[in-house]
Amino acid sequence: MDASYSNWANSFTFTATIVHRPESLDELCAIVARTPSLHVLGTGHSFNGIADGAELLQLDRMPMTVEIDRDARTVTINPAIPYGVLAVELERAGLAVHNMASLPHITVGGAVATATHGSGMRSGNLATAVAAMELVTAAGDIVQIARGDAGFDGMVVHVGALGVVTRLTLDVEPTYQVCQEVFQDLAWDTLYADFDGVMGSAQSVSLFTDYGDTIGELWCKMRVRADHPWERRTEHFGARAATAPLHPVLALSADSCTEQLGVPGPWHERMPHFRMDAIPSAGHELQTEYMLARRHAVPAIQAIRALAPVIQPVLLISEIRTVASDQLWLSSAYGTDTVCLHFTWQFEPEKVVEMLPAIEAALAPFDPRPHWGKLFLATADELTPRYPKMDDFRALANRLDPKGKFRNAFLERHVFGE
Repeated sequence: MDASYSNWANSFTFTATIVHRPESLDELCAIVARTPSLHVLGTGHSFNGIADGAELLQLDRMPMTVEIDRDARTVTINPAIPYGVLAVELERAGLAVHNMASLPHITVGGAVATATHGSGMRSGNLATAVAAMELVTAAGDIVQIARGDAGFDGMVVHVGALGVVTRLTLDVEPTYQVCQEVFQDLAWDTLYADFDGVMGSAQSVSLFTDYGDTIGELWCKMRVRADHPWERRTEHFGARAATAPLHPVLALSADSCTEQLGVPGPWHERMPHFRMDAIPSAGHELQTEYMLARRHAVPAIQAIRALAPVIQPVLLISEIRTVASDQLWLSSAYGTDTVCLHFTWQFEPEKVVEMLPAIEAALAPFDPRPHWGKLFLATADELTPRYPKMDDFRALANRLDPKGKFRNAFLERHVFGE
């Protein structure tokens, strides 16, 4: 392994010197059983050390099967499959998943492990689609668990601390059509007056802003009937309709973005912001994100706007989204409908790290839960009160991995507090 092996953003260099790529479940189990310190690596899209380990393991050489059970309305997969690849296979079968993240390039397993989300007041994050999973524990044993089993809610969002997930079973539904419209210059006062109305006005709603005088872009993704043409709107909540496709960062080309202007198309070609066959970014950026109860959305946004003079010089764009409540122990939406405040920064690591204390202090009254895969400072002591099942998760991890084989410096600092 090249000593300079880094994550997608080239902002974190892995400490591992060995990467295992097993081709069978038996080979994987043997590797896990004999290796004292190990962690699974997906696409490397995390911006911190959550996926680091003395040795790394990737599942991309394991069989990439897509097993559809129409009676159960599920699909069982290798977690290393990217969402964009899975989506094409599901669409061919006339099926779909309920939501997708902005980037279809990330692996399903990585998204589930970190409670990565799409957007929608009535849609759970991507991990909520998991109906069953297969896990190889520290001893090399295979554990299978399904929704409703004891401990299932604690194992789905596992942050890599419980073992190696080798199979995921996801809920699927019949395919559907989506159209995407983009509107410009939504007024802040309009959002403050009716936050739920704006964010609930489509299946998926995203706001893109630099916290200036107006909200730059309002993206609405709506399910539509294939036999009922969508009539484009000229305005929405007082924001004017875009007349050409836009990138979330207004100065950038929209060539990598999914189709807009209200043109209906298959779900997997509209739900992500970016196309699978395009490179949305060279990765030369940094990201942070904080999730908090949706009832605090307006004062939390106002607190961030008060920091605009500090954050704007380093900010590329900020996205505001919503996610429905769930019961997954380490999900950032555990027990509460959630608003997500996402920041994409210029690649200036020192300046970004310098800003994090001010951002986390501004949001502290609202008990924010950071995205597990992005940059943040909050330690395990600070996060434990924000996750009611944190102690239960630690007990589960100690039972499945008593010697800490799957722990690393990130998990010790932010989850286990040791």
